[in-house]
Amino acid sequence: MEEIVMLGKLATLAALACLAGPAAAQEVRGLFQTAPNDDGNVGHVEFYDCGGLTCGKLVRSFNAGGTPIESPNVGRNIVWDMQDEGGGKFGKGKIWDPGADKTYRSKMVLEGDQLKVSGCIGPICRANTWVRVR
Repeated sequence: MEEIVMLGKLATLAALACLAGPAAAQEVRGLFQTAPNDDGNVGHVEFYDCGGLTCGKLVRSFNAGGTPIESPNVGRNIVWDMQDEGGGKFGKGKIWDPGADKTYRSKMVLEGDQLKVSGCIGPICRANTWVRVR
């Protein structure tokens, strides 16, 4: 009888682990490539937990041809204070556009390996899609 109860508990744990998989898949952690800027340059942004919120630091920059380039912004947070709203949605954060030197109120939506990033300064809004780097 104890074996049946133990098997039941193991089956329940396995089912819970399967249910947790999709939620973990919507977590924004790891490396994403930005959309190209006006010069065709892209950056790799690494997302991490920063005090219970989500932040993203520029860790590498590349020119339009894919060659690594030096940037004074490498090592700087360009995304900060993003709050996890569940279901792959993040909001109430900030995104800094180094090229324009502007900081936007922002939100993000993670859909698979695509991160839809948008931000506004007053009535002016911008949006683009970043892609997970594997």
